[in-house]
Amino acid sequence: MQFDLFSNDSNSTDSSQESPVNRQALNEAQYEAATHGSGPILVIAGAGSGKTRTLVYRMAHLIETNVAPESILLLTFTRRAAQEMLWRAGRLSNQSCSRVVGGTFHATSNMLLRRHGHHLGFGSGFTIIDRGDAEGIINLLKSSLGLSGAGKRFPSKRMIMNILSGSINKSRTVEDLVFDQHIHLSEFLDDLYRIQDHYTRFKIDHGLMDYDDLLVNWYRLLAESEEARHEVTSCFSHILVDEYQDTNQLQAQIVRLLAHGHDNVMVVGDDAQSIYSFRGADFYNIMRFPEQFPGTKIIKLEENYRSTQHILNLTNSIISCAEEKFTKTLFTSIKGGVKPVLFTSRNESAEARFVVDTIEELQEQGTNLSDIAVLFRSGFHSYKLEMELTSRYYDFEKRGGLKLTESAHIKDVLSFLRVLVNPWDNLSWNRILLQLDKVGPKTAQKILSTIRGSEDPFTELENFKPAPGWRDGYRKLIELMTRLRQQNLSPAGQFDLLMEYYGPVLEKIYYDDYPKRKKDIDQVGVLVAGYGDLQSFIDDTTLDPPETANETGLDNNEGGRLILSTIHSAKGLEWDVVFAIGLAEGRFPHQNATPGEQWEEERRLLYVAATRARKQLYLTYPQELVTHDRKFSRTVMSPFLREINPGLYEQQQKTSQNTGFGGTSEFHSPRPSRRNKPTSPKDSEFFPGMSVRHPFFGKGRVKNVPGPRRLEVAFDRHGDKILHLDYAKLEILV
Repeated sequence: MQFDLFSNDSNSTDSSQESPVNRQALNEAQYEAATHGSGPILVIAGAGSGKTRTLVYRMAHLIETNVAPESILLLTFTRRAAQEMLWRAGRLSNQSCSRVVGGTFHATSNMLLRRHGHHLGFGSGFTIIDRGDAEGIINLLKSSLGLSGAGKRFPSKRMIMNILSGSINKSRTVEDLVFDQHIHLSEFLDDLYRIQDHYTRFKIDHGLMDYDDLLVNWYRLLAESEEARHEVTSCFSHILVDEYQDTNQLQAQIVRLLAHGHDNVMVVGDDAQSIYSFRGADFYNIMRFPEQFPGTKIIKLEENYRSTQHILNLTNSIISCAEEKFTKTLFTSIKGGVKPVLFTSRNESAEARFVVDTIEELQEQGTNLSDIAVLFRSGFHSYKLEMELTSRYYDFEKRGGLKLTESAHIKDVLSFLRVLVNPWDNLSWNRILLQLDKVGPKTAQKILSTIRGSEDPFTELENFKPAPGWRDGYRKLIELMTRLRQQNLSPAGQFDLLMEYYGPVLEKIYYDDYPKRKKDIDQVGVLVAGYGDLQSFIDDTTLDPPETANETGLDNNEGGRLILSTIHSAKGLEWDVVFAIGLAEGRFPHQNATPGEQWEEERRLLYVAATRARKQLYLTYPQELVTHDRKFSRTVMSPFLREINPGLYEQQQKTSQNTGFGGTSEFHSPRPSRRNKPTSPKDSEFFPGMSVRHPFFGKGRVKNVPGPRRLEVAFDRHGDKILHLDYAKLEILV
């Protein structure tokens, strides 16, 4: 078992290195924090204000002022952060920091429990189990308690662990957590408590601790045994805590107990960047610190070394309206820069085109793709953008949330649609067949062997004789495929039929979190509705542009990869250019955010997004969203944007023209992109206002050219459709 406890083994004695008390190396606030004397200190470190540097100098200063290194305890949230700070402090202080105790909360707990756990009846030889081990034990308990087996529906081991662990990290009962976040599992509440009791006893009987036990037992060690508390607290005369806004209640209580007898605690964090309540982080820990440690000195780091003043002016405005905060105003000595841009688009497609067009312009001006990031509230908010990037052959990396085709339930849905356009797609057929009860891999392969070389796979599958045990399910599948192939069905109609069949399958296979997965699938339904033919949709959701682009001779690695990321996954990172998209009311804040704590965390989330930008910041939102039932809904900018003084940003406008949703759009047809796949000369033959005829939809008029090889056409009888020229056989009418 590898523990993430770190110390620094650097033995640097380079006399040319600067002294840690050198005022020239730190700004005034950093210097004051680093050289603080005794007693508690709270460092409110604004975004990009050098909090790590301050902690490093604080450590080095303590050592230089004859504080024994082994009496300093540094607590962080990542192994890497502890290692880096200890290494830097060692170099700075001209001596080794190998005796400083530094590491994550869990690693430090592991060390202390092995030394002092006997006070609670623990031997030093306990075994730490990881998440996989814990879920394995839960599975065994489910079986022994008769809660699993054929025909029984019960939460999975993963979901059970999420609930049990969540109750500890969020300091809530299992009952509260279930009724708040997993109401569809409330019928199993009594059994969940049974599993919790048996799981606790199992670990004790076998000398095991999971990650949550490390915190719980560390707290117990300090709270329940006066002798143990004295042994532990006497070891550390100074305690340093990084990212204090991310601590949960249990961790804050541990810090309070650790400082018993001296209160020499420095915690560093930013209340404005507290965005992880879903993991158990408690915003009020940092707000309550001065109350828990009377006499606390508060120092604010407000000089920013990352962003231009134009960006900081806007971010200061975002957080200034927070109900509870430590008031601070970020400033910088960085010269120049441009105001952030606020762009209002007609709909999400137009928003995506604006982002990609702007990225292309930035590249032409010399900005590398790796220096650009697009941030969003939730993973599915980037689906339209992903498809636009794919159509233009951009390479991108998505962080925090799966790409459209990566999650299992979306793969399930797409597999049905894929076989409609390619009946010989055995990979998709295999996925479909394995959803049937009593059909395993061997049976699926036996079925699929009948369509190899067949001229009509659907007919072969209809003639296949299923076994009695799975005959009914197979017949329902064949009936579905027959209905899906009706000639008069639009892609949206096919999707609706598919969901009548797949809805019950979704609930059965992914019972733990099917409500959440259903919302993802609803977004796919919205996307499908924008297509006139299924082949175009399938092509656009094949998110593997690098291979296709390489076939055209394009180098997608030039300048690195574009980053798409949820804001939660972007915290701590920075880019030259940041786009924050989807900033519409109902999406940001999240539509389920209630006034109070949830609403305020959403505000902080926007603040985190905006403070990731070094040079340029773009804020965008669509005026029209499509609901899960494919109805158009008008919306306005996020209330957080409405609070900002309009003088702090530029409102970018573009010439309008008709769109497929009525009204106007901000876009002309996109100019040819150097990344666009080469197209035939026929692209240029189409223009808005031209009359055309489609073999199925009939006569219509071109309304827009939204992208390469695509047309938006208003048909007399079938309304607005987006068509792909590679598949739509359009005739130009004179």
